[in-house]
Amino acid sequence: MITLRPYQEAAKAAVYEHLRNREDNPCVVIPTAGGKTPVMASICKDAVGLWDGRVLILAHVKELLEQTTDKLTQVCPEVDFGVYSAGLGRRDTEHSVIVAGIQSVYKRACDLGSFNLVIVDESHLIPPDGEGMYQQFLADTRVINPEVRVIGLTATPFRLKSGMICGPDNILNAVCYEVGVRELIRDGYLCPLVTKAGREKADTQQLHVRGGEFVAGEVEDLMDQDLLVMAACSEIVSVAHNRRSCLIFASGVKHGQHVARVLADMSGHECGFVCGDTPTKERDELLGRFRSGELRYLANVNVLTTGFDAPNIDCVALLRPTMSPGLFYQMCGRGFRLHPDKHNCLVLDFGGNVLRHGPVDQIRVREPAGTGNGEAPAKECPECQALIAAGYAKCPVCGYVFPPPERQKHDAKASEAGILSGQVTDVEYDVQDITYNVHTKRGAPDDAPRTFRVDYRLGLNHWQSEFVCLEHDGYARQKAIAWWRQRSPDPIPEAAERAVEIAEGGGLAHTEKITVRSIAGEKYDRIVRHKLGPLPEPIPAGEFIPYDPDEIPF
Repeated sequence: MITLRPYQEAAKAAVYEHLRNREDNPCVVIPTAGGKTPVMASICKDAVGLWDGRVLILAHVKELLEQTTDKLTQVCPEVDFGVYSAGLGRRDTEHSVIVAGIQSVYKRACDLGSFNLVIVDESHLIPPDGEGMYQQFLADTRVINPEVRVIGLTATPFRLKSGMICGPDNILNAVCYEVGVRELIRDGYLCPLVTKAGREKADTQQLHVRGGEFVAGEVEDLMDQDLLVMAACSEIVSVAHNRRSCLIFASGVKHGQHVARVLADMSGHECGFVCGDTPTKERDELLGRFRSGELRYLANVNVLTTGFDAPNIDCVALLRPTMSPGLFYQMCGRGFRLHPDKHNCLVLDFGGNVLRHGPVDQIRVREPAGTGNGEAPAKECPECQALIAAGYAKCPVCGYVFPPPERQKHDAKASEAGILSGQVTDVEYDVQDITYNVHTKRGAPDDAPRTFRVDYRLGLNHWQSEFVCLEHDGYARQKAIAWWRQRSPDPIPEAAERAVEIAEGGGLAHTEKITVRSIAGEKYDRIVRHKLGPLPEPIPAGEFIPYDPDEIPF
């Protein structure tokens, strides 16, 4: 007997309400590992047992067909399930419920007969370009039964190129029910995700975009550099040393094989590798060993994003930048499943995906991208948020000067950006360099107070800014005074220019480390602690000359 969780029962009720009250086709959104199969099984049981109907479940890949059939049989043994799939060597046509691969049946609707319901599992996999096979099959199915209805189930109701999968002219027309990641984590149905400390990531600014996604060859060339692979693998080994099952998403076959070799050498543990060309027997053996816990590391390219079920995964390493919010979610989602030997799943993001798409429970879905003509992507000015061409060295809107190119090179540390909204991450960094400048707020009047800006270099591609309001009044000035007194025994400067002079002349204690706080879903990080070196010697009495900001220094 099927016992549904409260949200699964609510999802089924929402489907029935939609089918009763509307004439179009609903979609149910349940996160990866949230249990879509029991919902499908319960609908099949009702359709067959209560209403004497027939159901067809469409899936897109062989693994989903096998997985769906096995789970349906387990949770609903009283229903007669059949399989139609050329890849699995089965062509059942007489059963009450048939699980079929769309590639095998899209020209054979008449062979299967009449259905009352067609359920599309992982419906985000419906191809974005014309939905050809699905459209053809459903058109033929409607000839047999004009009243047939379609139900979609997915964790990610959006596509890379065309946005949301539901629309008035699409196969699926409206989301009838959705439950979020945070709710299921809160209620104990999903495993929490956490991210590792470290902000460095591969620099994707120079990658071209084609068809809404980074050009695959360019991505692999970027990620497959020896120094990056060595450093990334070193971080995986050191940070995930207490993790049992690490699934790695590589950017290409050569990159994945490279990562597997280096990771095995560094860790002393075998790292498996699977891709689309891996022979079926070898692939099944590797996946079986990984699920059992015998194989600690498993790298893959494009094969384990959807439908791969391994609850023991407690670390996911994203060595693949992607423009696709759905792919990003599906990769992270491999760690959502509960397992008695894990209390959370660590996500190591080496491709800037969390920063690009947002926390996994608040993914920002943009409207369809342009034509993918290969032009350089845009970048955002950190001062005025203007979107400008990536080639600009200076923002044409506010005049902000971008750091020189050497500051934008990638490093090998995973992004620390919070994988769930509201997640607070404090990370301590060694300070590698410091620069001092006078900062004027864009659009401020000429007599507006300026700030003393301190930029800390924490890595080749990571700078963290701090603004000290010496020229302001009230609380801002008091904070600035306290900040200065921690670093200098000398009088507090009144002007930002004088502060820069003193700092560049060695008049401040050196900042050795800073702790940066990130809150997922918030745009900017902030410094919450400093580790300072010794105070400089005070200027001898009589040698300090107060600085007059109106005095011409030459």
